[in-house]
Amino acid sequence: MAIITNRSVGAGFSATRVLADIVGKLVSWNDARVTRNSLSRLSDRELADLGLVRSDIENIAAGGRIAR
Repeated sequence: MAIITNRSVGAGFSATRVLADIVGKLVSWNDARVTRNSLSRLSDRELADLGLVRSDIENIAAGGRIAR
């Protein structure tokens, strides 16, 4: 008699989940890179128009908020 289960072998290890995590981290890294580069190209005056200063760029790229 055969037993069929829905559990994956390896106590929860899933290659699909690992791949999805890696892809998610790559996408997040690229989004932060694009944001950082775009904001860095702006002049100080343009940043000020947005209510930002240069030191805010890294925090914004990392997904943080500006505390004012």
